[in-house]
Order: sequence, then C-alpha cells, then structure tokens
Amino acid sequence: MTTVVGADLEFTLSREGHEDVRGRIRGRNNRLVLEVDDAGAFAGGADAPAIKAVAEGLARRGMTLEVVQSDRHLVTLGAVRAPWWQKRVTGTRRIKLGSLRGALTSARSRTRAQGPALPTAGLIPPPVVLPELPLFRRRLARTTHDPDRGGAARLVVVKEAYLPGEAETVFWLRDGMTIGSGPDCDVRLPGLADQHAVVEHDDDDEWVIRAVRGLTRVHGAPVVRQAMRTGARITLGSHELAYYREEYADHGRPFGGRIGGELGRQATQPPRESGPAAG
Repeated sequence: MTTVVGADLEFTLSREGHEDVRGRIRGRNNRLVLEVDDAGAFAGGADAPAIKAVAEGLARRGMTLEVVQSDRHLVTLGAVRAPWWQKRVTGTRRIKLGSLRGALTSARSRTRAQGPALPTAGLIPPPVVLPELPLFRRRLARTTHDPDRGGAARLVVVKEAYLPGEAETVFWLRDGMTIGSGPDCDVRLPGLADQHAVVEHDDDDEWVIRAVRGLTRVHGAPVVRQAMRTGARITLGSHELAYYREEYADHGRPFGGRIGGELGRQATQPPRESGPAAG
C-alpha cells in the first residue's frame, strides 16, 4: 500500500525548560521532508521507540520522511533499507542514516537522559477488535426512515463567494413554510411572486417544494411539486438555494448512508413498515 500526500506545514514545539524547536514539513506524492532547527530535540531515550514505530508505519504505507537540519540530510525514515551496521545503532532497517551527524543524533537517543518530546502511546486510542466485523454482519442502520423525522432540513442561499467573517444565510424548514416577496411569507426574497412557492413535510417524512405562482426549478428543471434530496439546487427567480439534510435522515441515502462509496452500488431501501414513525 502506497499513500500519496501533499503538505506544507510550519510548526513550533515548546519544551519545558528548553528553547522552542521550529520546523517545517513538506510533502509530495509519497515523500515527506522535515526541516528542523534542532533534531536533537527528539533524541531523548524515551523517544527512540516512538521514532522506530513512525519509521515502520511509514514503510507500511510506502512513504519516506527525510529529516534535514541546516540543509544537511540527517536521516530517512520509512520505505528504505539501511545497512546492517546502521540497524545496530537504530534498532531497525527502516531508519537510514544520511550523515555522521545523523548517526550521532541517533546514538544519543539511546544514552541521553531526556524526557520524550514525541507523544507517548498513552495518547493513542485503544485498538478496536475486528473493526470490519459489523460490516460483514450487516448490523448497520437499515433505512433512512428517521423515527424522529429529524435531520435538520434547511435551505441555504447559494453565493459565488462569501466575504471573510460573513455567515451563510440559512432557512430552517418547517411544514408549510412559504417563500416569496409578500409581507406574509416566511422567507422573503425580492423579485419573486407574492407567494412563489411553499415547502411541505409530508406523511412519508419527505421535504417537498411546491410551486404556487412563480416558476420553480430543481437542478434547472421546472417542477410543480418535487421531493428534495441533499444537495438539490432550487432556483426561484434570480435566487438559488441549496437543500441540505443530514445523511442519516435523508431518503436519498439508502441504508443510513453510502454503501461502497459514491460509485458503489446503492441498494434500494425497504419500504416503511408501519406509518411515518417506523424505524
């Protein structure tokens, strides 16, 4: 397995009782370059197992990480094969020393009385036993008939760009919400008919837009009455709105979400068993 990345990140590592360490990590394809002003910051005896684990993890993904200090290549971790004599120093073939300075830094990691600078294994979440097993057993949500009829259905005003700090305009849907230019409409948009369209929530837990007096389009096609799916673009006059509903309750996502990714086969969900509140 080969992982492809793209990265350009600057960071500062603060250490109690020591000067801060500054660095930059850059990445392209399966190669990462780590530039630091003090590679010895990671040379504590307690850091050696963590560095070894990082090197072996990178190797499993077909990646390399070159560590550079002052334009001098110190060491490469990951998908490399170091000479046997370097393994005697580092404890693994997945760490290849690039210079004498790198060798000295690695050697200090075994003798230097310094606490760890890298996170310890205590910060890593415990492993899950057989995480794929529930998928094989199909113990997933079987329908998107949300018993609570939820999903935070909403219409969001579509704009080409928002200014920094500008919030999106969101209309949270309720049954019978009217859209138009009239003073009594729930959503007032200039240039529309007095009552242009209405949004309804039917007994099948579908959110439907219905044209009243004005031309209403969904994905560019004129409609009289149309159930909406997450991502649907609603055009009313010169205004464009996008419909969203959380996936667990959106009927356009059978079985509670995607099966096999966007390009995978989407199975048809079974009919509602009994009434709108059935799960």
